[in-house]
Amino acid sequence: MSLKDNGQRFPYFGSLNLGWIVCLLTLVGCGGSDSGPKSLESVTNSIGMEMLIVPGGKFQMGSRRGDVRELPVHEVTISRPFGLGRTEVTEEQYQAVMGKQPKLSKPDCAIDSLTWAQASEFCKRLSNLPAEKAAGRSYRLPTEAEWEYACRAGTSTAYSFGDDATKVTDHAWYSRNGLQEAHPPGGKIANPWGFSDMHGNAWEWCHNWLYDYTEDPVTDPTGPETGKERVLRGGAWFHREPDCRSSTRAFIDPKGDKQYLGGLRVTLLNP
Repeated sequence: MSLKDNGQRFPYFGSLNLGWIVCLLTLVGCGGSDSGPKSLESVTNSIGMEMLIVPGGKFQMGSRRGDVRELPVHEVTISRPFGLGRTEVTEEQYQAVMGKQPKLSKPDCAIDSLTWAQASEFCKRLSNLPAEKAAGRSYRLPTEAEWEYACRAGTSTAYSFGDDATKVTDHAWYSRNGLQEAHPPGGKIANPWGFSDMHGNAWEWCHNWLYDYTEDPVTDPTGPETGKERVLRGGAWFHREPDCRSSTRAFIDPKGDKQYLGGLRVTLLNP
C-alpha cells in the first residue's frame, strides 16, 4: 500500500505414522514454522524497554488478499533468534536516548512523529549507551521479514487474531476508535507471542528499502542495499482495518517532499 496513493494498500514409517514423526521433529526444533500462543523469554534494557526473544522458524510472508506488493506469498526462514520490543517506543523512551528536542507532549504514548532517519538514529544511539555497550547489546530497526514473522506469531490469517475484521477494535487503535491520536502502548490485546500494537496505533518503520517479493524461498531477507522508498508496517490510529493487516506494506521516499512520520519498535541483535 503506497502512502502516497492513500494521501499520506505417507504412509506409515515402521510403527509410527509420518505425521507423528513430523510433530516430534518440530518439537525438537527440526520442523517448520512456530505456531500458537507461547510465552517468550524477555530481556529488559537500561531504559526499561522489554525485548521478547523471538525463536527462529519459517512462515509464509505476504498475502493474496491485499495489495500487489504483498505478492507472491513465499516461504521465509528466520534462521536465528532475535529480540524485538514488546511494545512500540514511547515519547519518553525516545527522549531518554535522544534528548529533549523536539519537545514532545505525550510521554507515555507511542511516538509517531519520526522520519525513517530519526528512527534509525534512535537505534544507533541506544546501542551506544554505556550500559548497553557494557551488556553487549546492539539495536536496529526490524527488517520487514522479522516484523511480519513476529506480528503473525505463527498465524496465517489476515490479522494475528484471525480473519474477522470486526475484532480489530479489540486488538488495535485505528480509525474507528483511535480518537485522532496515538495511545500508550499495551492498551489492546497482545498477539499470541505477547507483542502489543502490532496492528494500529503507530506505523512502524522497518530497516529495509522496498523490494519486490519473489516466489523463491528465502532466508533472513534484508532487501537491497539501496533504493528509493522505505517501508512501514502495522497501520496506525488513522487507518482502516485492511491497512492494519499483518502483511500490509506502506512505503514512501524518505527524502521526498512529503515526509511521512511514523513510529518504531527496535530489534535486539544476538540476544
